[in-house]
Amino acid sequence: MSFQVIKNEKYTLIRVDSEKLDTTVAPSLKSELVVLNADGVKHIIIDLTEVRYCDSSGLSAILVANRLCKNATGAFVLTGLQEPVKKLISISQLDSILNIATSEKDSIDMLFAQLAKNSQGDEG
Repeated sequence: MSFQVIKNEKYTLIRVDSEKLDTTVAPSLKSELVVLNADGVKHIIIDLTEVRYCDSSGLSAILVANRLCKNATGAFVLTGLQEPVKKLISISQLDSILNIATSEKDSIDMLFAQLAKNSQGDEG
């Protein structure tokens, strides 16, 4: 497996340990995301610090994570983007719909801010 799944009480962190998020890694990542979602995981952080290359299947896996979290009224944050991956996400105009943080700590802060925002929306 080219990624680690680290479950915390409030969220699950997926750390991709491959330099490429492509057709060799993305299908198993998508499968893992679906399994996590079926297990009730609603809040996911994906750390791409090691990833230097991402193709359309990698972007698809990221979008699957975003959609699953959104459908479960959860939060999704992407972190650790290297410049080539950041450019691809920007060119694809996904930077406007994805929550992107610069570090793991920032992604956790962003996730909790998103959760607080969601719970306020539930009250009003």
